[in-house]
Amino acid sequence: MQQLKEMEGEEQLKKSKVVKIDSKESWLLHISHATNQGYPVAVHFSAFWCVPSIVMNPFFEELASTYEKVKFLALDVDEVKEIASELKIKAMPTFLLLSGGDPVDKIVGANPDEVKKRIDNFIHSTSSNKCM
Repeated sequence: MQQLKEMEGEEQLKKSKVVKIDSKESWLLHISHATNQGYPVAVHFSAFWCVPSIVMNPFFEELASTYEKVKFLALDVDEVKEIASELKIKAMPTFLLLSGGDPVDKIVGANPDEVKKRIDNFIHSTSSNKCM
């Protein structure tokens, strides 16, 4: 039974649409790639010790599966302090929305409805600014 649970857990990890950022280099690579592809970016800044951050993980995964044209990144502020500091992340969870590599919106706190609403607005504003 334990083996089956471990296998299911591994399957979930493989299917994740949220990219875990574990270094400044990884951050720069993914932000650069998203910018070059014209994708908006949603970032979940969290900490392993922060219960509200952990509670928001499945919700953020669900959003990543829903919004195909958005790059979803997760970053533990204790693992990549330099990026969290540069972006002035002071509380967890914080959700940052970026367009062209620049921050355009920030949501602080575990509020799923507000995060979804802001991402919806963000997507509509970034897609309406594109020339089709």
